[in-house]
Amino acid sequence: MKLLHLDSSVLGDVSASRQLSREVVNAWQASQAGIEISYRDLAADNMQQLSGGTLAASGTPAELRDAAQQFEAALSENILNEFLAADALVIGAPMYNFAIPSQLKAWIDRVVVAGKTFRYGANGPEGLAGDKRVIIISTAGGMHAGQATAAAHEDYLKFVLGFVGIRNVTVIHAHGLSMGPDAREAAFKHARSQIAGQFEAIAA
Repeated sequence: MKLLHLDSSVLGDVSASRQLSREVVNAWQASQAGIEISYRDLAADNMQQLSGGTLAASGTPAELRDAAQQFEAALSENILNEFLAADALVIGAPMYNFAIPSQLKAWIDRVVVAGKTFRYGANGPEGLAGDKRVIIISTAGGMHAGQATAAAHEDYLKFVLGFVGIRNVTVIHAHGLSMGPDAREAAFKHARSQIAGQFEAIAA
């Protein structure tokens, strides 16, 4: 099985989402033999946001691309192929100002591609990304799970994954991280309980 692990927090080693996403990957490895892991640190990659240049690169024949277009086209192709090859994903998704990090959005813009991961047919949009399992680590300073404030965060992620055909999505919550030491400890305890429950099921 090929597992793609994505982190998007800008906080490095002090990041809650990075810590918990590693714990998910470690638990997955412990419960299922033969996992091949690919890792992408979206914050460290400093991936360029979607631009006219990005779109121009993909629409220009390979032999006519300049150096910048060649770089953009190769980056987009590598990211897309890495996503399509994965059987499962672990996505670290902290909330920044009620939304996902811009680094994670930049990755989404490289993998939601007409004709590759979705298409429009007679009955509307059809996802082409395949049957993948996704675990999202949703972290936030406040309490947002199930609230309207999650619309541009985990609700958006679930929607866009569903749009490309991925519906086996589990969200692990660690919310209330900025509401004091007790709340932070409770959030980690709750998240770890959810992680353990996921991999007891896989091992069974």
